[in-house]
Amino acid sequence: MARRWRSSSWWSAAPEGVASAAAETRRIALLLEYDGTAYRGSQYQEDGPTIQSELEGALNKLTGDTVRVAFAGRTDAGVHALGQVAAFDTRARLGAAEFVGGLNHFLPRDIAVRSAVEADARFDPRRAARGRLYRYWIDTRPVRSPLWRDRAWHVPRRLDVEAMRRAGKRLEGAHDFAAFAAPYGGTSARTLRRCEVVAEGPCVRVEMEAQAFLPHQVRRTVGPLVEVGSGRMGEDALVRLLEEARPSSAGPAAPACGLYLVSIAYDGLAFGAGEGDG
Repeated sequence: MARRWRSSSWWSAAPEGVASAAAETRRIALLLEYDGTAYRGSQYQEDGPTIQSELEGALNKLTGDTVRVAFAGRTDAGVHALGQVAAFDTRARLGAAEFVGGLNHFLPRDIAVRSAVEADARFDPRRAARGRLYRYWIDTRPVRSPLWRDRAWHVPRRLDVEAMRRAGKRLEGAHDFAAFAAPYGGTSARTLRRCEVVAEGPCVRVEMEAQAFLPHQVRRTVGPLVEVGSGRMGEDALVRLLEEARPSSAGPAAPACGLYLVSIAYDGLAFGAGEGDG
């Protein structure tokens, strides 16, 4: 079926050879940015909008095919992403720039494809990841900011950032992080490569880096760190939670609005700078 595009678009006629029965299947990887406020999370759910359902719908409109998209990491309802990675198989004979422009034409304004590349046929964005970086923003201004609404956790009091920094450093390394995660059926051992707490003006930025995280691990770590910064929990008490490893004993969890999936690292896969522009 022919597809028409807005005359102001970089292409105004139906794309050539969208899909062909004789075309070879290709694996396409996408770099995504999104505001997760309006969504139930990244993964498909029957009872509400998700990033996956919007992306698969846009792919269907672009190529005419029904495809299933795999994500590098699951983000919860209200969590944002600057560098989520997704992959799918297609027979569409479209170039990378055409996938970027075409998908962004159909996606809602709070989701964008920043870049697209052709990947190995066996590429699994979740299992192939070598590192994940998350960032959490805490707004400590006494009066809430409408511009930071749904973008940061508003904690209207002065925090002891140095105490938070020291406590975060003591969480780095290989540990059983059961206390800092939602109930989980597999092993809760992880290696936290970096936990950095930095004051930036009226805000506090927490960054955590690891190859993989447990469900809710970042938010269930930021919450106790704020307790340390508020003087309601000592640094040693935080570390004892780590040592005791009682499932889900660390709390309270920070709200989803301040969390961002910043980037995911791979061996042999790179998204070119600027491919998602335009």
